[in-house]
This record gives sequence, C-alpha cells and structure tokens, in this order.
Amino acid sequence: MENLVSIFLNSVFIGNILLAYFLGMCSFVAVSRNMETSIGLGFAVVFVLSITAPVNWLVFHFLLAPGALAWAGLPAVDLSFHKFITFIAVIAAMVQGVEMVMDRYSPGLYNALGVFLPLITVNCAILGTSLFMVERNYTFLESVVFGAGSGAGWLMAIVAMSAIRTKLRYADLPRGLEGFGITMIVTGLMAMGFMLFSGITL
Repeated sequence: MENLVSIFLNSVFIGNILLAYFLGMCSFVAVSRNMETSIGLGFAVVFVLSITAPVNWLVFHFLLAPGALAWAGLPAVDLSFHKFITFIAVIAAMVQGVEMVMDRYSPGLYNALGVFLPLITVNCAILGTSLFMVERNYTFLESVVFGAGSGAGWLMAIVAMSAIRTKLRYADLPRGLEGFGITMIVTGLMAMGFMLFSGITL
C-alpha cells in the first residue's frame, strides 16, 4: 500500500508528466486560456490515462512482451517492437469512447474542447505514461495508480496554468511577452517550482 501511495504522489508532484517531462504541451498551452475547458480536458485526460495504462499493461504482458504468448504455445515469440503502434491504437479507441460519451452527455464541453478532444489520441503524455509503465516494469495495480496519478498531475498543471493566465489578462505585460511568450515563461517557472518536490523522499 505504501508503494502505491509513493507511486501516486511521485507521478503527481515529483515526476509530473507535464512539468517534469514536458509531455502534452500542445493541448496544455492551447486549452489553458479558459478555466472551464481546462478542467474538462483535464478530467478527460485523467479518465483516459486511468483506463489506457492498465489496458496497455494487459496488452503488453499477455501479447507483446518476450514470452508473453507462452499461453498460446509460442514462448519464443517477441512482439514488443509493436508496442508503439499497439499502444496508440488502444489510446485511440479509449479517446473515441470518451468523445462519444462527452458528445452525448455534455455537448457544451464537447463543443468547447473542439479539435483538442480527439487530439488526446496523439497527446504524448498519454503514450508516454504507457511507455514509462513498461520501462519501469510496474505491476498491473501499480500501472493503474501510475496512470491515475499522471492524469491528476496533468489536470493540476493545466488548471493552475489556466488560473494564472486568467490573472495575466489584467497584467501590464511588455509587448513582446504577450500571449505565447509569457505562457512559456510561466510554464518554466511552474516546472522549477515542481522541481522542489524532487528532494522529498517517498
């Protein structure tokens, strides 16, 4: 249990998928202009990550990993080189499901997110989480916690950025820093702030 708590807190704060590895920056910068859409996209990312990480764990360990097909009488087969395309296919299927549910039950949020909702499919934070899970050799339960923690960290980062950008609308910024420039500076400062958590031993 202590290990699971450690993985969750590490993925939210110390190894934040966005602020430590800068994965998922495109939608982070584009959507964080509006608080409502930031929260909506953030929860969509949490949901997708919480599902895709364990599903990709099952796919990798029972189909792709070296010796994974021993149950089918093919112990020497190694399909691990297919993990990129397979993980992307799983992510695309999960995002399509989220998109249909959101269109049915929250059309306002669906329209507000626009093109950025299907872009979760190519959000490198989603794929990066699955690849980190394999690289770190997590168990199934650890991958569930890691996926949820990574999503929570991404949600926290985009909501914080949206709050800061809302305040910046009333700031007297130098002309050259307006828009994208100040957004990148704030992102860097947030990343430096999260680096302070790296000294904490979990």
